[in-house]
Amino acid sequence: MKWLDDFFERKTRRVAQSASRRSALVKVGKLFVGTAFILPVLPFDRMMPTAHAGENKKAVEDDTSCDYWRYCALDGFLCTCCGGTISSCPPGTEISKVTWVGTCRNPGDGKDYLISYNDCCGVTMCGRCACNRNERERPGYRLGVHNDINWCMANGSNAYHCTVAAIVGVGEQRG
Repeated sequence: MKWLDDFFERKTRRVAQSASRRSALVKVGKLFVGTAFILPVLPFDRMMPTAHAGENKKAVEDDTSCDYWRYCALDGFLCTCCGGTISSCPPGTEISKVTWVGTCRNPGDGKDYLISYNDCCGVTMCGRCACNRNERERPGYRLGVHNDINWCMANGSNAYHCTVAAIVGVGEQRG
């Protein structure tokens, strides 16, 4: 193993003779800065093993919890905490004329459901039960599946209050 030690000693001495400490620090700094710009654009898997909400039975049944299975793509305040129901707006508000959709798995029956998320508009924000779940969310250029938009923009009043999650379809089981 002496040959390996000698090899690295020669290489290290050669680098030490030709480079200053300052240049070494500059190179290390460039490496860190370059890594900070490259790492965020590397592909990564957004599907976690827990991508389908409701791992515990309580979360499956509690429609005032952000972990409720229908809320897998919801971003906003839950209407169930603001005087409405899971699929109807509270009194004094109107449902948005445009919507975004998501596909959520019901752990109770194992089926996938197409969920329409409608904002309830017309009065100020509810401020209770804020949820921000982005499972399978798409970038902003696909507006129909993007949840970071004020969907009340098409209504007479664009004041956002809360969001409902209505089932609009059931996925077919393939055998």
